[in-house]
This record gives sequence, C-alpha cells and structure tokens, in this order.
Amino acid sequence: MNLQLPNFKKVGVGGCPSPRRAGVLMGPVSVALSLLWACSAPATDSRTDILERLRPQVSPARNEALRRAAVWTATHVEAVDIRRGPSDPDGFAFLANVDCEYVDEPLSGHSLKFACDAGNGDIVKVKFGEANGEVYGEVAATRLLWALGFGADRMYPVRVSCHGCPSRFGGVPSPSGASTFDPAVVERSMAGARFEDDPGWSWPELELVDEEGGGAPRAHRDALKLLAVFLQHSDNKTEQQRLLCVDEPLSPRPERCARPFLMLDDVGLTFGRANFVNNNAVAGANLERWSRTPVWKDASGCIGNLPRSFTGTLSNPPISEEGRQFLADLLLRLSPRQIQDLFEIGRFDLRQSAGEAEGDGVIDEWVRIFNRKRDEVVTRRCQRGSSRTPGNG
Repeated sequence: MNLQLPNFKKVGVGGCPSPRRAGVLMGPVSVALSLLWACSAPATDSRTDILERLRPQVSPARNEALRRAAVWTATHVEAVDIRRGPSDPDGFAFLANVDCEYVDEPLSGHSLKFACDAGNGDIVKVKFGEANGEVYGEVAATRLLWALGFGADRMYPVRVSCHGCPSRFGGVPSPSGASTFDPAVVERSMAGARFEDDPGWSWPELELVDEEGGGAPRAHRDALKLLAVFLQHSDNKTEQQRLLCVDEPLSPRPERCARPFLMLDDVGLTFGRANFVNNNAVAGANLERWSRTPVWKDASGCIGNLPRSFTGTLSNPPISEEGRQFLADLLLRLSPRQIQDLFEIGRFDLRQSAGEAEGDGVIDEWVRIFNRKRDEVVTRRCQRGSSRTPGNG
C-alpha cells in the first residue's frame, strides 16, 4: 500500500516523533493517523477533513462497514461470570497449565511476549513477566469490556511450560527441560473476519459511524470513549482497534459484513496513568497512578481526563450526557463480587509497589478505587448531544 504522508511542516513539534522513526514500528496508515493526533493538527483542519484525505487508502467496502458498525451488544451484566470469563471452547481455566513449543516468529509491540504452539498447530500469543503491567491490566480490562457488552479479545491467566524458549526470556527451568512462565496470559482473538486493507480504526473515525445508517448511536460511542478514559487506555493507536465482521468466519475479504463491529484489540496499558511514551510501569496496573487520576479533566464539565500518548488517537475526549448515562447504567449493574473478581482474576495482588498493602489488602484497595471512579461517572452531569469538540478524538 502506497501512502504519501501528510505535510507535517505545520504540525507543532514539542517532542513529536518523526514519521520515519515511527514507521519502524507502525504501518504507513497507522503512522499517518497516529501522528496526526499525537501532534497538534493545524487549526484550519478538522478531524473530518483529515479523515477524508486518508479514507481513499482503504477500500470503500471497509469504509461502508465502519459507517454501519456497532460498538456494543446487549448483555445481561448481572449474570456475567467474570472469574470464569467468556464461553470459549478454546479458552483456558484460571491458572491452567499450558504446555507448548516455542515458535520463532516476530510479534508486534514492546511488551514481553512470544508465540507458542499449544498442539496441532494452535499458535497462541503468550504475554509474561511479573514486572509487565500488561499481564495484569489486560486481563481485567478485557473482562470488564466483555462484561459490559463491548468488544475485546479474550485473555486467560495461565502457567506456561515452554519447550525451546530462549533462556533470555527468563523462564524458570524445569526437570523436563521446559521453561516455566508465571505469571503469564494467553490471548484468544475475538472472532470475526477482517478487511485485508484495514489498518485498524482511529478514535476520531467514530464520528463517521452513522446511526441512521444502522451504526452505533452517540450514546454507545461516547460510552466507549468514557470507558477508555476510566481505564486510562494509554496506547490507543490505530492498530490497537479492529473492525470485525462478526457474522463471518476469519477471512481477508469479508463477503457481506452484515454485522460490522468496532472492538478494542490491545488494552494492556490500562489501570494506571496514560502517558506520552506509553511507559509500562506507569500505564499498566499501577495503583498509585490510577488512584490519583480523576475520570474528568476539570471539576465541572464533561471532558474526559486521558493524557495524550505520542502514538494515540484519543485524548481528553468530550462526552455527551447520553454517553455518560449509558456507561453509568452499565457500571451500576456490576455487583461487588464481580468487581472483586476483576482484580482477583487479573492477579493484581502480584502487582505491588513499595508501601502498598499485600495480598487481599491490595485487591480491596483496587476495588475501592474502582468504586470511587464509578461514582465520578455516575454523579457528573453533561450536556446532551455535545460530545463533538474540534481537536478532540
């Protein structure tokens, strides 16, 4: 795919990464989308103007599917078993022992991870490391998204015995010759077909979703933005979100895409404090940083408090009353047991900093902060239909 990057001469610098450097880690469309919102776009350019210039780089079928896409599915929140997780024949029980053979293939991103064959060609992605915030945050974030009816991959906390894993990964050697990784999580992707030319979706593209054409209403889209703020979803670059055709099997060329759905693909850097460089220690399951970060940017009004990351396409989003109320209603349906399970299944008791409580005490503190943030969402009042503000995703 050939893409001429936009002219960055008018873009404010101030630590903004160059397209050449960013292109080492990201595809061309992702670079363009991410840098356009990571830096300050010219005041004369609206989000829609920028998106219109980029839209020809993907197929009309992809754009038409995005226009009709949903972001939420009706869910009986009270009945969801967060500890067990989604019903998936390929899922794993909590702390199941996964025996696999190392597969030497590159994986995107910067967190500790590797590919492993769990048998019969079942290649799974394993994230690992006690100091890796994604091992904890992504489990809790995906379970919360799923429980509330939003889309996310399935993350399973397990113990991995890897045969052939390089010693540099730091696994614990076993008598069988395998390396043991604990804590670790195995990822299963949300089912659905993808367009082969789709780089992912940027958060400003939610403005292109057409409710009258069958797409998600404002309430659902703003609720998803506010939930990203609630979680402090730091690394929200374009490829961290996927457009799926959930009615079709995995295919690079969906035939009909009768049920397009916008989901969050990677939410590992959550439950901390979003930051410009996506620092894992700060953004991933950091109790002290999450507890000190309010949901709202100001004492009044409805601008979500989500600092900009250099790769991100969402920061400090304005939220409508419809979106705030929709998310508040969903969060209020969670029981104390379900909230407790979020942090227990994520093994947040292992993610401790100096001076924090230990064991059950740290889980209780995470629950307390969650409830406080939920109250922030519930008690705020916003203007109806007023979530579009120039310069915000």
